[in-house]
Amino acid sequence: MNKGSTLFILLGLFLAGGVYSFWQQKQSRSLIALLAIGSVMALVTGLLQL
Repeated sequence: MNKGSTLFILLGLFLAGGVYSFWQQKQSRSLIALLAIGSVMALVTGLLQL
């Protein structure tokens, strides 16, 4: 595991935590969707770099 993949995986998990937090706070769905897309993209990028 190199630094880049680790960084992307951690970023994806951080953004996923934000999605969960915003969902609990009843934020707007478009904001949650944007955050979720970013989270998935970061996680996929990190996993593909492994």
